[in-house]
Amino acid sequence: MGMKEMKAAYVAKMEAQVAEWGAKLKQMKAKAEKAAAQGRLEYQQKLAQAKAEEKHEQARRKLDELKAAGEERWEALKSGVEGAWNELKKSVDSTKIE
Repeated sequence: MGMKEMKAAYVAKMEAQVAEWGAKLKQMKAKAEKAAAQGRLEYQQKLAQAKAEEKHEQARRKLDELKAAGEERWEALKSGVEGAWNELKKSVDSTKIE
């Protein structure tokens, strides 16, 4: 598999993961809106503390940067995407709503 194919496969994997987390965040927001007043405050505070939405946007921007990068730079940018991915994963995991 050439560098171009590796980049394309990596970008596709990351886009799928970012989209999945985006869907989870939307689901958490919907649950928070349906919760009772006290519960809603608790869920909203949890979301705000984790800054999950901000982390999602950061991961999306890093992925966009990676997609726009030439083949010679994508490997160097990959660690930034993975760092943003890990931060987003921590935020999403810490704001799980049952």
